[in-house]
Amino acid sequence: MRIKFSKADLSTDQPLVLMISDGGKLLSSAQTLDKKTHQLMSRVIKNEDFEGTLGQILVLNAPNGIKSSKIALVGVGDPKKFRAGSAQLLGGKIYSHLASQKSVHVVVDSMPGSKLSAMECSAQLAFGGYLRSYRFDKYRTKESRKDQPKLKNLIIGVNEPNEAKKIYSSLSKVANGVFFTRDLVSEPANILFPESFVERARELTKLGIKIQVLGEREMRKLGMGALLGVAQGSQRTPRLIAMRWDGAPNSSSKRPIAFIGKGVTFDSGGISIKPSGGMEDMKWDMGGAGVVAGLMRVLAERKAKVNAVGVAGLVENMPSGTAQRPGDVVKTMSGQTIEVINTDAEGRLVLADAMWWCQQKFKPHTMIDLATLTGAIIVSLGHHHAGMFANDDDLAKKLAESGEETGERVWRMPLGDDYDNQVKSQIADMKNVGGRDAGSITAAQILQRFVQDGVKWAHLDIAGVTWSNADSPTVPKGGTGFGVRLLDRLVAEHYEK
Repeated sequence: MRIKFSKADLSTDQPLVLMISDGGKLLSSAQTLDKKTHQLMSRVIKNEDFEGTLGQILVLNAPNGIKSSKIALVGVGDPKKFRAGSAQLLGGKIYSHLASQKSVHVVVDSMPGSKLSAMECSAQLAFGGYLRSYRFDKYRTKESRKDQPKLKNLIIGVNEPNEAKKIYSSLSKVANGVFFTRDLVSEPANILFPESFVERARELTKLGIKIQVLGEREMRKLGMGALLGVAQGSQRTPRLIAMRWDGAPNSSSKRPIAFIGKGVTFDSGGISIKPSGGMEDMKWDMGGAGVVAGLMRVLAERKAKVNAVGVAGLVENMPSGTAQRPGDVVKTMSGQTIEVINTDAEGRLVLADAMWWCQQKFKPHTMIDLATLTGAIIVSLGHHHAGMFANDDDLAKKLAESGEETGERVWRMPLGDDYDNQVKSQIADMKNVGGRDAGSITAAQILQRFVQDGVKWAHLDIAGVTWSNADSPTVPKGGTGFGVRLLDRLVAEHYEK
């Protein structure tokens, strides 16, 4: 779908979208057209009990004298509460309601009382519509034409289209990163595995990203027994990839901010094998790595003034005669040992070595890891928040605020000695599970043992938000790309020079 910005045109022959605020109050363009149609819209709003609440849409056949075939009234709610996220929601709603049309002309008026200008609203609305337009259909060969969206042009009519286009230009780069992540997460495991993930990531070198890849031999020399233990049951050989963006080379401190992603490209559970029902979903157990790759693309494409590194531990967790067993003890790169109680608690093993290597190699001042780590976080938070764990209150606050601003919300969970005691092992430094109680927290406690002194750290458990089985205004069902917008906002607000 193409996004175009132009002057508002009420005489267009394309379907028109007009804005209505709380209480069915028509904004200026709607008032103009209402007068021309002898108060048709005013009468319909009254008869249909259209309140103008945020996201409410009413589609009308246009009356005689109007070139457009349809008029869609869209509610903006209370202008005083209208924010960037509100505009994105409207864009997604408009797309999903009018996807059967070839083109749509959305007229954006200034909203008295809103802190959002008409230009900013236009850009954010276009951003939301574009995010909602995403489709992963590359493997469909016989899809019915009636099932395909026809909307090819989303035209945004606003008084200063060039200014709106400039704002949208930056947002479109964020969307590119989100789509890159959604593509990675959506690929089946026979297509996306450690080696092919690396090849996809190599595309980022065109944007100035520096890539470093470690193979099995290099990781074995470094002593990454935890990561390699997960991979040893698969014919697919593991990889560790680092993606570096040096956007602030003259910074007084060249230490980067680091993002670490769990990249289990398929998780059968290993010897502790998962139930067969729903196992196909485990193609997206590399969601954390996908977010890191998408984020690095955004930072490079918009030339963010920050030094950042993205690291992903890429493995496939399979059962075989060579797979690690419950009861095995592995030695991590840090020297700490882990007793493997459950081979399906593999993500923390992968991250343990990836996090330690990243700190040793790049000396980050801040490190944020993302992982589809535990089913327990879904029990706790459902599919509405990611679980957040942090060793620094200021970092936790910044992440929470960025989550609220982007709609990718996080909820802080506790850490503490009582939970840490649950992962003590009788024969090793720790075991990889802490029992049934507080499963997400004990997993985070294990990761915290691999954070070096002086490094600010946060762990985001994204198991409940990486994949969606239902559409939402800006996210069609499937891979969500959750985390790309959140972390890009965090970097833009707090870490760019």
